[in-house]
Amino acid sequence: MSKTLSVIEVMRDGPLIPVLTIDKPEYGVPLARALLAGGIRVLEITLRTAGALQACKAIAAEVEGAIVGVGTVTKKEEFRQARDAGAVFAVSPGLTSDLVAGARESGLPLLPGVMTPSDVIAAKAAGFHELKLFPAQVAGGVAMLKALAGPFPDVRFCPTGGVTPENACDFLAQPNVVCVGGSWVAPPALMAAGEWDKITQLARAAVQALKSN
Repeated sequence: MSKTLSVIEVMRDGPLIPVLTIDKPEYGVPLARALLAGGIRVLEITLRTAGALQACKAIAAEVEGAIVGVGTVTKKEEFRQARDAGAVFAVSPGLTSDLVAGARESGLPLLPGVMTPSDVIAAKAAGFHELKLFPAQVAGGVAMLKALAGPFPDVRFCPTGGVTPENACDFLAQPNVVCVGGSWVAPPALMAAGEWDKITQLARAAVQALKSN
């Protein structure tokens, strides 16, 4: 995906950004193809495994139409590594001055995590108005999003952490929520078993359920 996208464009591409923990790099391409077949183009590959960047690079090179990014970015140097692997956006669980610098130097659009009103104020001061509420359920869930809407009317959220098929529509019903992040469409057991058709089915069901919200 060569086109430069803003964070809000990434968020608006679909109601769900799948949070993908890929144990083996060779799972990356078939996983991406399975999710695209189910109607999900935006893919967040977490940097929680040794092969995450390798999987990102393979998807970026081989899967036409995928909008591939990296998640769990916690170090400045990871922005450059992700960009070099073909990522077009990054997601972090929080925000520090080092992460702000890494995002700016790499040119990668960043969706930073926040949990409190003070976090939101700091993120806005750094120039970010699209934020990930994380961990969403622990932070107060829908009630927190409603509370944040008043003092921060210009902020849009992607709640992640504790978002499930059962509560995702409740999150998406909030006016300040653009999309949600969740991992249920790509269970590790299905990846390990190579059951890519079942992942496509999960993705298609999620898109249909959430878009009808």
